[in-house]
Amino acid sequence: MRRVEDALQLIKRHDTLHYSRVIHNLERIWVDLIPGYHAWYDDSLRACVLDERFVLLETTTLEELASAIVHEATHARLERWGIHYDEDRRIRIEAVCIRRELHFIAKLPHSKPLREEKARTLEWCDSDHDFFSNVSFQQRHDQGLFETARYVGVPDWLIRLLLKVRAVISGVHRLVHHFAGPPRQW
Repeated sequence: MRRVEDALQLIKRHDTLHYSRVIHNLERIWVDLIPGYHAWYDDSLRACVLDERFVLLETTTLEELASAIVHEATHARLERWGIHYDEDRRIRIEAVCIRRELHFIAKLPHSKPLREEKARTLEWCDSDHDFFSNVSFQQRHDQGLFETARYVGVPDWLIRLLLKVRAVISGVHRLVHHFAGPPRQW
């Protein structure tokens, strides 16, 4: 938690506006395992959730942690305004959040490499629309689940077994929907 506290202090020290938005829009910051992501805004908890692997990784800088918190606080702010993370809005929402990160990062000393990385991310955001589809989100989540299972020590043989079981269940599910046809209206 010390690194998260230091990241919050970094925000407070260099950008009081973003710090006030973090405090106003988030009730808590949690560190947990997040399948497939470094950070996530959980609307039901009004929380920025940071993946513990991201927080603990030696190569993750305080600037990157602070930037992720600013990003997720922006999601919280947009949700409070009634702008929900629906599939057709995701690209625009992510662009807004990344621009907030860039605004924050610009106030940090020695931040050129991180600014350049976020600028490339913003450009990429506009070009890869499939990345933000529900299907892509589900695929990243599923892949993240198995990476998380490995991280907590689940043996590979069990992960492979679970993958096979899941494939069978998905196949049965598709088969049932295929034969059931469209819903009947009376």
